[in-house]
Amino acid sequence: MEVLWEYVKVFVVGGIFCVIGQILIDKTNFTPGRILVSFVTAGVILSAVGLYQPLVDFAGAGATVPLTGFGHSLAEGVRKGVQEKGLLGALTGGITQTAGGIAAAIIFGYVSALLAKPRAKT
Repeated sequence: MEVLWEYVKVFVVGGIFCVIGQILIDKTNFTPGRILVSFVTAGVILSAVGLYQPLVDFAGAGATVPLTGFGHSLAEGVRKGVQEKGLLGALTGGITQTAGGIAAAIIFGYVSALLAKPRAKT
């Protein structure tokens, strides 16, 4: 039963992020790119004020998989980098922390581009 509760928490929290994104798409003139950047920025800001980590502790993948989770990872990487390397860590920590996700996005994007049949939008 405990495992089921974990799935419910992940689904609900991740779903709330999706609902927020859908509302922004439907009710604002924001472009998809601005919405994506807004989610990453929100993750950084919420991490900086200490509100995102409790959400990660509660919902796990429901909070770390959405783009706000990427912002949280960037902020955590910068925090750790500054602790370990000082000012240089502020520049390198975020990239070091998120390197695996960035590499996966590049590789999967490349593979998708090779396998997809591009066509003009109509």
